[in-house]
Amino acid sequence: APHPSSGGFRNSISLDQFISERIGYLTRFPSLTLGVNVSGNSRSLSCTAGGVLLPCEDKPSEVFTKLFLGGSAEEMSAQSRKLSLGRSIMDTVAKQTKTLERKVGVRDRERLDQYFTGVRELEQRMVQSAEWEKKPRPVMTEKLPIDPKDPREYMEKVRLMYDLAQMAFATDSTRNITLMLDSVNSPAITVEGKAVSDGYHNLSHHGRSPQKMDQLERIDREHMKLLNGLFADLKSHKEGGETLLDRTMVLYGSNLGNANTHVTTNLPVLFAGGGFKHGQHLAFDRERNAPLPNLFVNVLQRFGIESDHFASSTGTLRGLEMLRTS
Repeated sequence: APHPSSGGFRNSISLDQFISERIGYLTRFPSLTLGVNVSGNSRSLSCTAGGVLLPCEDKPSEVFTKLFLGGSAEEMSAQSRKLSLGRSIMDTVAKQTKTLERKVGVRDRERLDQYFTGVRELEQRMVQSAEWEKKPRPVMTEKLPIDPKDPREYMEKVRLMYDLAQMAFATDSTRNITLMLDSVNSPAITVEGKAVSDGYHNLSHHGRSPQKMDQLERIDREHMKLLNGLFADLKSHKEGGETLLDRTMVLYGSNLGNANTHVTTNLPVLFAGGGFKHGQHLAFDRERNAPLPNLFVNVLQRFGIESDHFASSTGTLRGLEMLRTS
């Protein structure tokens, strides 16, 4: 949503949740919201239509359990009872909210509408979850991952989350994943064989210090190495005569064009897969710039979602084309 620093700001729906509303019913999990070193529920890449932040799942073992270990028959029955109880509570809350709406002013009614939207979204998720609880989960030969306990093991947790994302896509458990790599809450992280003495966030405010920039480069190179591993894993999995990478869009980037000065323009964004024509650098000058949501429209249309607009988009991204197959 525009103007996040203005008074009374209210966020709008994120791209993944917009997609989830339209195709989420096709898979057990409409979306997965993952994170690395995310503190509490205060940061996430995912927002509902009501602007409610969806908390990240930060433990690889819990994500694996959610995806592939459904529990015993007794546990599944207990989960179904919890979902039924949750829906009955949502029904009661909805009735009370409707009654209250008739008694409050316009401004409070808007707040109630935002709240009620969140309740309705949660109720829909519960209904979908109840149906999928009746179906068996995919059987995996991989072992339950061990969660890194030290925040400095940041890169290992990133690797585990990439592995889980690949497994989730390969088993069609979901078609929609966000992963927040939270540098703000990360200390001096461990980069194999390379000395790093400060946290990523502090290093990003390097002030042109050669020492800090050198350490920052080491971390960024490790990030690219792990990302390349994700691409390789997706490419190695065959699906319907194509690779999983051909059928998966990976969007990787930052909310800052220059973290040293907190510039939020000219964002570095890497886009891979999905059957698009890659191997190019699309650069836009100030006079002919393009908002990032233009790329989001390309993504939506590739999903088969009929949409020519998202957020502040002005169309699709110029220069991004599909590969021609013959």
